Amino acid sequence: MSDTSAIPAPGAVAPGSESDFVDSASTPETRGIELITDAQRHGRARDLFFVWSAPGVSVLNITVGASMTLVLGLEIWQALLVILASSALALLPGIVAISGPAAGTSGSVVQRAIYGIHGNKIVIAFYGWFISGVFLALNWVAASFIGGELLVRWGFPDPIAASILVAVVVSTITVVVAVYGHALILKAYLAISIGLFVIFALVIGFIAPALDWGFAQPAPLSGLPLWVSITIAFALMASSPLSFSNSADMARYLPRDTKASGIIGATALGQLFPAVLITAFGVVLGGSIGPDSLANGIEYSLLEKLPVWLAPLFVLGVLVNCISLNGMTTYTASMALQSIGVPIRRIPSAILIGALGCAFTIVLVVASDLISAVNLMLQFLLIISVPTMGVYVADIVLRRNRYSGTDLFDERPGGRFWYTGGFGIPGLVSVVAGGFATAMFLSTTVWTGPLGAALGGLDLSVPVGLLVSMGLYAVLAGRTVRTQIGD
Repeated sequence: MSDTSAIPAPGAVAPGSESDFVDSASTPETRGIELITDAQRHGRARDLFFVWSAPGVSVLNITVGASMTLVLGLEIWQALLVILASSALALLPGIVAISGPAAGTSGSVVQRAIYGIHGNKIVIAFYGWFISGVFLALNWVAASFIGGELLVRWGFPDPIAASILVAVVVSTITVVVAVYGHALILKAYLAISIGLFVIFALVIGFIAPALDWGFAQPAPLSGLPLWVSITIAFALMASSPLSFSNSADMARYLPRDTKASGIIGATALGQLFPAVLITAFGVVLGGSIGPDSLANGIEYSLLEKLPVWLAPLFVLGVLVNCISLNGMTTYTASMALQSIGVPIRRIPSAILIGALGCAFTIVLVVASDLISAVNLMLQFLLIISVPTMGVYVADIVLRRNRYSGTDLFDERPGGRFWYTGGFGIPGLVSVVAGGFATAMFLSTTVWTGPLGAALGGLDLSVPVGLLVSMGLYAVLAGRTVRTQIGD
């Protein structure tokens, strides 16, 4: 178990140094990756449900659902089965979440147990910070387009300027959420979840009567083409839960004795409940609209079909959902710089990552379109998120979720997680091999891996990437991990 009284290693943030820190929604959270003492822990596992449900009430889920019937050619019942099958992947971020209370620190620090002190810096610097900035932009650009569209309809003269204005406002609010941090997210996301459910229920209620609930494909798929569409749809659905490897950060304040099953259940169900319902609505919607609607952005089609009074509420819901999703991303990314050794406090780090994401957003608004941005996200997301999630989960299972917070902050040569010159070779090899395997079996309009192409376009990127990364790590690191936990 963790010992929070140790002397910090040279260059490390002092474990438990902020003994007078209070996690309050009304004050900015000054704590970063510092260890959380037992006296500072609070909350219940079920609080995590609304933390994860707010980002799930998303127009992007409607777009993914519509693409299954409109683009991939699946029948409604086939798409619904894919949604249900992919929902099992929500257990993975649930498992990752339990490492937060066990270690009492950020997941970006916990992963030192996998990649080593120096190796973890490489992984987190790329995935936990820079790529987070890119993903912030990809989410903000969707909100910027729809918000800018509404401003133009209200008389704003320049659509590009309108989108940039929305981007700046939304990114600023997002950074404020990240600055106030954990307690604000815990408190505010309950109200946000309820509000978003109401808005999207009204939208669905107005759209539902016009939908073709008996839709059937004019040329039903069968054989290999059917399985190609099913596997691609599964990969699209998998991209969301597999990207939530930051779940430990939101759970780390929970008491040490909080049941793991409660943390896993609340995290997984919080993601699943809204995502399944809203994606299913998108599936039916896809059978009732034309291809142009998806190409231009599903939110524009919905905006056209809504009454004047509901359209602004819908846009507000899209913006608030984007803020809730990116608020957590910015919050967790703000600790990434600290975990790799950059001497910066969490709040300046949050502002820095927000500024980076906003700059990327403005570039995309000026030089690109929403579909290009989404393709860019899909091209990178699975190749990175599949192996990092797989290795993280494998380490938790092998280690039986036993993490010593003190050892995680020991950056001295010879420390428990120093490994070979500061690099955890098994973890690094496993994540690279898993990413390579994912890419080889990926099948999108941007990239089709040679092994996927050899199978006729079947997208087996997710199952193969998870099996390779998890299996290889279990083989290469199993003995070392068992020695570390005393088995």
